[in-house]
Amino acid sequence: MADENLDDLPSPELHARAVRLAKERHDVGFLWELLRSLPAAEATIGDMERSETDIMRVFGLVTDLIGAGEEPLADALRPLYLDYLKAHLGDG
Repeated sequence: MADENLDDLPSPELHARAVRLAKERHDVGFLWELLRSLPAAEATIGDMERSETDIMRVFGLVTDLIGAGEEPLADALRPLYLDYLKAHLGDG
């Protein structure tokens, strides 16, 4: 793979490789950037209906994330928050 010219690969193959690599690396930043880029790319190819749908889907995910700190949802997610904080900050 290091010897091949990525510019010569078809776009679907680039997508597959980039997403696979991001998954392997747990690169949420790239996956988020891809999600953010979808509506504009869809608009570029003239698929306005899908673009608008994806904008609302991404907006919905952001809204869910923001609302995840409000009770009672925060209480239901408490074990997740505790595990994450303990793993990354220690127990004290």
